[in-house]
Amino acid sequence: MALNSGTRLGPYEILAPLGAGGMGEVYRAQDTRLDRIVAVKVLPQHLAGTPDARQRFEREARAVSALNHPNICTLYDVGSQDGTEYLVMEYIEGKTLAAQLEKGPLPLDQVLKISIELADALDKAHRQGIIHRDLKPGNIMLTKSGAKLLDFGLARTALPLAAGGTLTALATQTAPITQQGTILGTFQYMSPEQVEGKELDARSDLFSCGSVLYEMMTGRPAFQGRSQLSVASAILEKDPEPISTLQPMTPPALDRTIRKCLEKDPEDRWQTARDLLLELKWIAGAGSQAGVPVPVVTHRKVRERAAWSIAAVFALVAIAALIGFYLRAPKPTQPMRLSVDLGADVVLSTTFGSDAVLSPDGTMLAFEARSADQSYRLYVRPLNQLQATAISTSLDVRDPFFSPDGQSIGFFGGGKLKRISVQGGGEITLCDAPLDRGGSWSEDGTIVFGAGTRAALFKVPSTGGTPEPLTKLDDARGEVTQRYPQILPGGRAVLYTSSTSGQSFEDSDIVVYSMDSGKPKTVVHGGFYARYLPSGHIVYVHKGTLFAVAFNIDRLEATGQPTPLLEGVGTNPDTGAAQYSFSNAGTLIYVAGSAESSNLSLEWMDAAGKFTELRETPAQYGGISLSPDGKRVAMDISNGSRSDIWVYDWGRDTLTRLTFVGDQNYGPVWTPDGQRIAYASLANGVTNLWWVRADGAGAAQRLTQSSDNQDPGSFSPDGRTLSFFQQNAGADWNIWTMPIDGDEKSGWNPGPAKLFVEGSFIQVLSTFSPDGHWLAYASNESGMYEVYVRPFPGPGGRWQISAGGGSWPEWSRDGKQLFYRTSEQKIMVVSYTAAGGSFQADKPRLWSPGDFTYRGQGQNYSMAPDGKRAVVLKPASGTADAPINKLNFIFNFSDELRRDLAPAK
Repeated sequence: MALNSGTRLGPYEILAPLGAGGMGEVYRAQDTRLDRIVAVKVLPQHLAGTPDARQRFEREARAVSALNHPNICTLYDVGSQDGTEYLVMEYIEGKTLAAQLEKGPLPLDQVLKISIELADALDKAHRQGIIHRDLKPGNIMLTKSGAKLLDFGLARTALPLAAGGTLTALATQTAPITQQGTILGTFQYMSPEQVEGKELDARSDLFSCGSVLYEMMTGRPAFQGRSQLSVASAILEKDPEPISTLQPMTPPALDRTIRKCLEKDPEDRWQTARDLLLELKWIAGAGSQAGVPVPVVTHRKVRERAAWSIAAVFALVAIAALIGFYLRAPKPTQPMRLSVDLGADVVLSTTFGSDAVLSPDGTMLAFEARSADQSYRLYVRPLNQLQATAISTSLDVRDPFFSPDGQSIGFFGGGKLKRISVQGGGEITLCDAPLDRGGSWSEDGTIVFGAGTRAALFKVPSTGGTPEPLTKLDDARGEVTQRYPQILPGGRAVLYTSSTSGQSFEDSDIVVYSMDSGKPKTVVHGGFYARYLPSGHIVYVHKGTLFAVAFNIDRLEATGQPTPLLEGVGTNPDTGAAQYSFSNAGTLIYVAGSAESSNLSLEWMDAAGKFTELRETPAQYGGISLSPDGKRVAMDISNGSRSDIWVYDWGRDTLTRLTFVGDQNYGPVWTPDGQRIAYASLANGVTNLWWVRADGAGAAQRLTQSSDNQDPGSFSPDGRTLSFFQQNAGADWNIWTMPIDGDEKSGWNPGPAKLFVEGSFIQVLSTFSPDGHWLAYASNESGMYEVYVRPFPGPGGRWQISAGGGSWPEWSRDGKQLFYRTSEQKIMVVSYTAAGGSFQADKPRLWSPGDFTYRGQGQNYSMAPDGKRAVVLKPASGTADAPINKLNFIFNFSDELRRDLAPAK
């Protein structure tokens, strides 16, 4: 009978059940004497009167009480009350290894850590003469402090291992408590001798340990079958599928160690847990050496030679140092192509720059990826290891790039340019970089980076400082952006992408800028994301194909004609990004993908996270904004070469185009009466403000004419004031307001603009409250974007609304709540009260658990008037934004280039 909450067993008060098994029921309890939480194990009532069960229960108490080890559950007390036998043990918070394995195999570093702790615990038990006999994932608890071995209910007390003693002596003990021929334990993890009911020694635990290690590495049991009989038959007669088949990059030394645990004959296994422990510690400490396969002996059988040859091939993937050997081989080498997992439970975003990059020597991979909590972290993975490690504390990492020596990584996050050691540790902020577009690190310690969506290149010392302009936009030819630079060897020149549209980069120019002359020179027209290779070539992408052209680095000019090399490279023509990277030795990594821009789906999302399709046809949507009555949605839609403002009326399923002037029109903002829409339009390299009737009647009217870039924010409730944000001469943005007088009949007259929020950082996305007395906006003044509120028209205080990052604020129509979007693409909501000049905001809370992750530019959500649902943009099914967790490797790619395409003369 189960114990109820409040039941007392001596000084222990039962709180709640934790679990039950064949040998006991476990409860969470309170030790009323010491005021601590404990675990109480009770012998079930139906077994309490069974002598054998009572004997086993007492044996567990004796076994555990003899063990004092950090990886073995500690026994505090034993007791009996009213015929109820119980054990009191430490309460362990965590989850079982069995629960963890439901998600699949574990990373190599975790396998080794858990295995070492497990072997150490077994060594302690065996030396005390205790054999566990039921070692399985369900009896191993994973905690913050390490693995804990549980449940010694089937343990057998054997001869203690005295100094100088051997486990062979344990096998000679007479008068066992369990009668020979009785099978105890869990079938899938039993040793062959346990299945046959034979007398056991500690080597049986080592077989079970090997089964657990096998499952941790592969995610599947070593021995499987449809019945206990078939499982038993597999244990007795079959070998498990080689780990190298299921996990090709497993270090051969670990593979061998596990196979030795699983030998059928106990004499062929590790003879003590100590032996196993020392072997595992050696593998964990040997690093890449543990991954080097043993050379093939010439007199072995053909099958053995083939197996070792396969292992050697996979070792080439894991050990980047061997790549250099093959590249230096005197005879021509052939490219080797492989698809490799990232080594972490994450996905690449592939929206901005190359998410994955190789170190200059080709031995390490760095990548930024989205983890389960929707944050974008920086990971590193030495190619001689199976698993990647997150090294950044920043949660919105973009565009990583290596230092020339490969010991540090530069990246962008939170509106800053940062650096970090490949070993991890503290991040160092170098400078502000709010709208980054790629970076490159030179041998003299200079970093060159793209400064924004409509900016030229800047430079800053790798030790930090104030960024200085390196290049200028060429206004004469309408250049609007320079991005994704690469400093060429020697530091004399910089290669970058130049665009006159800033929208689709398929027709961009590949430009090289000379540090000596201070002049740019076009290398190739019709491509983007260029990289120079030491083979004497420049590679770039166009419509998803990697092209190469011979390049004379001394004269800084291309020779010959571009040649296509590789199709299906992941690109984003909307941002000018491509997903590939080279090492100096000529190894290429890339993400397979399509040349088309990612289509998005327009959907409703409610507070419960449920999605409902709003428009059937996916497209390159951006900047969505619901009308005041909630019946229409304005948005900009791109066709790859231009973008325009459209209005979709879902009640009638009609899509109306509103803009026809200018190549790039985006960021629609409704007037409060729903009659007009303001937006930004790009012309002559600068965006200014326009507006147009929402029904499409009449021509668009220009509201501002400035040499500075401007984007619309929102209208005041009376429709007479427009807030907008404007870029300064540098990269900073400030918030302005502008009155608009007149009417539809007599004409509209925009008045002079007035600066509202000023500062040497980015302040954008301004939006009026429903009563017009407050203005919410986003600013990166703290180092990351947060949402703030100020009284309008001022003066007054300033209140921070978001916590841990926020942007794109939206007020509820009832004037009680303020919504915003986090960097993890979650919508948060804050309740507030405002009176006079005081603003009181509550703690932010998650509005919806729905995941509509889209990391592109522009507003990707808009709240409905009732605040119960929002229109959101999601990656359409089957697009390039689908989860990506693999990389393609091509080794010896430079050699292929040299053979197929002669370098420049």
